[in-house]
Amino acid sequence: MIVYKTFLKVLNKCKFPIILYSAILLFFAGINMSSNDNTMDFTAEKPNIAVINNDKEEGITKSFLEYLHENTNIKDIKNDEQEIKDALFYREIQYIVYIPEGFSDSFLDGKNPQLEIKSTGEYQSELADMIVERYIKVAKRYRGSTDSDEELFEKIDETLSKKADVEIISKMDTKTITRLTRYFNFSAYSFIAISIYVISTILFIFKSEKINRRTIVGSIDYKKVNAKLLIANSGFCFIIWAIYFICARILIGEVAFSTYGIYFAINSLIFVICTVTLGFFVSHFVKSRNTITALINIIGLGSSFLCGVFVPMEYLPEGVLKIAHVLPAYWFVKNNELIGSTEVFSGDVIKSLVINAAVIIGFTIVFFVGSNIVTKKKMKAE
Repeated sequence: MIVYKTFLKVLNKCKFPIILYSAILLFFAGINMSSNDNTMDFTAEKPNIAVINNDKEEGITKSFLEYLHENTNIKDIKNDEQEIKDALFYREIQYIVYIPEGFSDSFLDGKNPQLEIKSTGEYQSELADMIVERYIKVAKRYRGSTDSDEELFEKIDETLSKKADVEIISKMDTKTITRLTRYFNFSAYSFIAISIYVISTILFIFKSEKINRRTIVGSIDYKKVNAKLLIANSGFCFIIWAIYFICARILIGEVAFSTYGIYFAINSLIFVICTVTLGFFVSHFVKSRNTITALINIIGLGSSFLCGVFVPMEYLPEGVLKIAHVLPAYWFVKNNELIGSTEVFSGDVIKSLVINAAVIIGFTIVFFVGSNIVTKKKMKAE
């Protein structure tokens, strides 16, 4: 009972840092959730291109140019190599088509004249290339199968004018789920920072010379002391986890209590338990209160930047992600991303979630065992 009373007294002195780290979560999560929202609307964007036509504007060339005008934004540009390079460099255009002299006659004669292409290699240039290729393939398909050029152009136009109706049948609210995913990703930093600060502060006081000697003289088993402190810290972190979950409901809405919210809650609870044992383990290496701040910066911020908490995983280099595999935050964020991108929780998805959660539990066991080993060695030394 003495252990728990002392724990509560020390915890009361840690309330301001706890509020601070919680405020950081709510602040940055709020900013991140309000920016770069994903919607389920799709709008086709015409690429900006330029056309250098060295052929007469008649026959297949005329038909091709009309098609390009309808499906792209054709920019006026001089046939000057330096001006073309500048236009590509400054992204005024993403794609240039050079139509060679005699293109129409050569094509209608059954030959395959080549169009010279220059592009930036970006998304819009790839889209422009698909548009050009689509026309050429359709034109080749009907070439030679009509009685006149006019009939050929009509068939080409008829085929290319057909549009596919796109209907989004998914009922998954990707916008809200993405917000929830970002929120729980950001919570990783707060969980780590609070666990390390509170647990390290408490154990720093418990390891003070006065209290430590009383523990040794009283013949109290170090394992029992560790277990009591672990239970007390786990209870505290569980309350923090519950508060953060309620905040998710307030900030994001009822989706927090949906199937997605349940998966996020379970994943975050497993991670919270891991951060408790992590804080318990690293606290044994605290020599002063300044060391606690250093540990939070190294472990908390380091994990956040390496594991996709602050910067989404898709933007991180492959080498960084390989390093992140040795940190529990990586598997926590990986599970969050998997939950957020899943529409149907099939057996394969559940299996992946369980495997990632098992890795986090493995870290938890390692940290707990390591704490007991370090405590035992220190008590023998004293």
